[in-house]
Amino acid sequence: MKIALVQTVTGSDTMDNFAHLAPLVRDAAAQGASLIVLPEGASQAFEQGRLDTQAEDLDGTFATNMRDLAGELGVTIVAGMFRPADTVQRGEKTINRVYNTALITGNGLHEGYDKIHTYDAFNYRESDTVRPGERLVTFEHDGVTVGVATCFDIRFPEQFQAFADRGAQVIVVPTSWADGPGKVEQWRILTAARALDAGVFIAAAGQSRPDFETKAGEPSGPTGAGHSTVVDPSGVRIAEAGYGPETLVVDIDPEEASKQRKRLPLGQIRADTTMR
Repeated sequence: MKIALVQTVTGSDTMDNFAHLAPLVRDAAAQGASLIVLPEGASQAFEQGRLDTQAEDLDGTFATNMRDLAGELGVTIVAGMFRPADTVQRGEKTINRVYNTALITGNGLHEGYDKIHTYDAFNYRESDTVRPGERLVTFEHDGVTVGVATCFDIRFPEQFQAFADRGAQVIVVPTSWADGPGKVEQWRILTAARALDAGVFIAAAGQSRPDFETKAGEPSGPTGAGHSTVVDPSGVRIAEAGYGPETLVVDIDPEEASKQRKRLPLGQIRADTTMR
């Protein structure tokens, strides 16, 4: 099974971003990838204007263009986008919140996963503008169960363990990981830990670091630190990008996940263990 992780920087306009992403998706498909993962915020990057002004449901132009592209190429695409959610009051401000959605489209699929764990950390409050999701999402791709998580979800092992309990062998993670001192090292530790926790492949596609030539490693806010990665179920990093734009195409054997869970049956041990 070939997975592509498209690492790039997106901007402020939804359809400009689609025009930028489409050739990258085509190139990944030409290299044989059947599952193509784009970053969180592929439709509109963070800190590129209000998210609610271009948020759209799954029948909107960004999502349907992605669906048509996936159908043309015979692939499944996972891409970060934003959907309208609700209206809340924050002090004197009325805010139209959105869902931070991972679109899953192609091969008969057209659905979304709404990010459950919003990034309310390090002096940033994603939940002020993003409504948390409530539902785990898996899908079938070439006979393989695939779970979907987004960025900050990677810090919550129980979500990944729940995917394993549902039979997931691969978990894809669209990401826009904040850069800064120690942040890439944390990202490496967390992706390896989640692969080990759940006995799954982690395939995480991130936004590139803006101005990476001069500012890599500096604090960035949630605008991306690159380092898209594929980690195998034993925690071995089998592919990793740098800070800048790059596409990784990686061939994996999903059955390795099942073999790892037999060797290290953490799910069964958790089920059999009573903590007091």
